[in-house]
Amino acid sequence: MSEHTYKLIELTGSSSESSDQAIQNAIKKAGETVKHMHWFEVIETRGYIENDGVKYWQVTIKVGFRIED
Repeated sequence: MSEHTYKLIELTGSSSESSDQAIQNAIKKAGETVKHMHWFEVIETRGYIENDGVKYWQVTIKVGFRIED
């Protein structure tokens, strides 16, 4: 295994479907410009309530990506 250097970024994704979908949305959008993403860590989960139900999920994650050699 070679030695790598990683950078962390913090993202917040949202979804009206689920917290998992909010994570997927954040990673997919970041993938349009960030290369070599390897892992993520959930930092915070929030939601928006409307009419006594969950309307939106918001999930903040830290994403680690490898710096190119």
